[in-house]
Amino acid sequence: MALYKKTVNGNVYWYLREMARVDGKPKMISERYLGSAKDIEKLLDAKEAAIVPEKTRHLGFGDSAAVWGVLQRLNVVGIIDEVTGTRRKDAGASVGTYLALAALNRVVAPTSKLGFADWWKSTAADRFTKIPASVLDHRRFWDAMHRVSLEELAVIEERIALAMITEFGLDISALALDMTNFATYIDSGNGAAPIAQRGKAKQKRTDLRLVGLGLVITRDGGIPLLAHAYPGNKPDVTQFPVMIDALGARHRKLAETAGIIAAPEVTVVFDAGQNSASNFTRVTDTDLAFVGSIPPSHVTDMLKLPATDRAIVDEDRFGGLSATETRRVVYGTERRVILTHSPTLHEKQVAGFAQTLAKAQTKLGELTETLARGKTRRTTVALTDHIASITRDSWLRRVLDCTLEGDSPATHRLTVTINEKARAELEEELFGKRILVTTHEDWPIAEVVAAYRSQSDAEFGFRQLKDPHVVSFSPMNHWTEHNIRIHTFTCVLALQAAHLMRREAENAGEHHSVRDLLERLASIGETVMIYPSTGGRPKVRRMLTEEIDTHSNLAEIFNLTKLAPKKS
Repeated sequence: MALYKKTVNGNVYWYLREMARVDGKPKMISERYLGSAKDIEKLLDAKEAAIVPEKTRHLGFGDSAAVWGVLQRLNVVGIIDEVTGTRRKDAGASVGTYLALAALNRVVAPTSKLGFADWWKSTAADRFTKIPASVLDHRRFWDAMHRVSLEELAVIEERIALAMITEFGLDISALALDMTNFATYIDSGNGAAPIAQRGKAKQKRTDLRLVGLGLVITRDGGIPLLAHAYPGNKPDVTQFPVMIDALGARHRKLAETAGIIAAPEVTVVFDAGQNSASNFTRVTDTDLAFVGSIPPSHVTDMLKLPATDRAIVDEDRFGGLSATETRRVVYGTERRVILTHSPTLHEKQVAGFAQTLAKAQTKLGELTETLARGKTRRTTVALTDHIASITRDSWLRRVLDCTLEGDSPATHRLTVTINEKARAELEEELFGKRILVTTHEDWPIAEVVAAYRSQSDAEFGFRQLKDPHVVSFSPMNHWTEHNIRIHTFTCVLALQAAHLMRREAENAGEHHSVRDLLERLASIGETVMIYPSTGGRPKVRRMLTEEIDTHSNLAEIFNLTKLAPKKS
């Protein structure tokens, strides 16, 4: 092929010729008229216009698709719909669909039900779920929430827990139990939500009503297996038996599910916040083993044991952690008790106490100067109470010697000194130490320590729920007892899905936090290309961004190609 130029009356025209040898001689076998240079330019412009789309849109894909895939594996929609019954004829989707979508949103981009449809339009989820934004009005979500009774909710939670164990092969032999609370913005005069009460706020928001939440989390992947919502003014210790009873019942249910899963011995891990004689008895009566901790004040004699009595537990796993064990009567029953000392915890407590001590010294120093100037009208009793409030920490009272002299405002003088000997004794006696108690008589100390440290999985789950960006409890735009409990269910379901995803990635060699994993998946977007219409509807083509290749391992782990747009 070759371009050939002809000049006619001073005008240049172009032809496309094809030459070949015929009988050994070159001969033109075809000629195609292309036109003038301007004609060729128009042809090229038309061809480019056919290739370049008129519009493009970028939609979220990877994160929502991965979460939806996990929810499908758990059959969340099917379980909820089977329990709640057939959907209303005027409903755009089933009850299970709405609650699963609420959990999906909690994982990816927590928003209100009012803002859900707008968020949905920014994702490609309508394509692979076949659920249009038109049926996602916030009132439809509320209708779905009202369709689930609290009795049905308990059945749904149990069935989803069984599905997690069987579908993902969870090891439930070691579980951690912990509790926290969440601040709400429910008006003080609202009597429709007795579950929201003022109490000891772990987020330091004493001005807000609280909802308490207890979780039982597997050591295998940190997956919530059981959740319990309760009024925020109830101490954790009072909710412990409720959760233990529920866990025991669920354990028996697993045992009854013949052919699906064997019933292993279950060890529950809990901290000193749930301690009481009745709670220790409740655990053992439920046929659950336990590893817990007790306040040092229960075994003060152990704290005075010399460091030479302790031995390094497992340097490869726990560094310089050392321990010794004995038997002591704990809440009326003789138990195996282990004293551990962590150099890392010791250093942190030294640093933390130094800050606490410095703050107290600053306040006491200011008070000392004020008294020295005679600029106070406080009585001796008032001053004594004020000093006691500054040094209310028991460790401070051991270390600080505060002497108040004088019997009138004008003669009051304060002297503050640090008792260095008492400070050294405090560090030697308490810092870095923890007292563990367990029913496991034959476990090596290293296994008891490892089990207790799984408590951090529960704490991490709570921190995740307090992350405002992914897998978040807030915003909670619900004001009734019923809807708050359903909202809590969708948040826990979101936490379950997120940590199952993290566990799947971990098992495949991808080591990421929940947030990092979701950010990587979110980078796999979907581009929609809309081409000009040549009659009829505009042509639409979809393709994934190049990040699908960058994160090909994650795409394979979560089978994203199954939900990806089909290639034209």
